[in-house]
Amino acid sequence: MNTFMRKSVLGIAGLAVAGGLAAGPLNHADSTAPVEATAPITAVAVQADKPSVDKGKLVPHGVQGAQSRVDLSDEQVANVKAIIAATKKAGMDERAAVVSIATALQESKLENLGHLGDRNDHDSQGLFQQRPSSGWGTVEQITNPEYSTTAFLKGLKQVDGWQDMPLTKAAQTVQVSAYPDHYAQWEQMAADLVTEHWNS
Repeated sequence: MNTFMRKSVLGIAGLAVAGGLAAGPLNHADSTAPVEATAPITAVAVQADKPSVDKGKLVPHGVQGAQSRVDLSDEQVANVKAIIAATKKAGMDERAAVVSIATALQESKLENLGHLGDRNDHDSQGLFQQRPSSGWGTVEQITNPEYSTTAFLKGLKQVDGWQDMPLTKAAQTVQVSAYPDHYAQWEQMAADLVTEHWNS
């Protein structure tokens, strides 16, 4: 009985000490407080070194109409990052990434779609719903996020003055969609994703 009581008391004391160590610097003014206070400053300094995205460049004309949003899976976020990486590799800026991501949101909700049978628009596949029969590439190519983004950006580069166009007009000139105004609803979400992931 004595041994049991002693172990219980030691166990409780150990928990109290551990709890005190975890909460101590927050609740007590002792010599460890300055050390704890420097941790957030270091984190802020690292964050400050990360270049920020020019938000005025992302949506230069303001958004058009009601905006839509969807929750993204890890796979969809990976596709966002692949689009951004391909945009940088093509030597294009954040606005090109916004146009690309908004286009992919409209076309596939950022899912790298294969052939969907009767639900396919002809032979459209991939993030941008590009068609092998229209010369976008093979099925293997257009279902590769880097390739499909590069192909989209190549088309965008050929649109004179795309930087000065509303997003939906720039996207439509490349995509030639039956629903040309639908790209506009994704501009704010695309801009938010570029802000979050351009420097990640």
